[in-house]
Amino acid sequence: MKKENKTINKINKDMTIKQLLDLDENLAQVLMGFGMFCVLCHIGEEESIEEAALAHGIELDFLLEKLNEEYNAKKIKTLKK
Repeated sequence: MKKENKTINKINKDMTIKQLLDLDENLAQVLMGFGMFCVLCHIGEEESIEEAALAHGIELDFLLEKLNEEYNAKKIKTLKK
């Protein structure tokens, strides 16, 4: 089954982990780099990025910055193809 082409301008704190990974499953690497293995947990799927950051003691703004950097870098690579 083909994934729906979803385009957003910016990842935000209210997105759930599931929404984030549906957008780009490779963003799991960013979360795991912060020690957030909620990508492997069924409970974590419904947590917002803000809730997950709080639960793991991670600075939300820095996490969002890194997620958006990775997401935007991939969008740019896709556009250049």
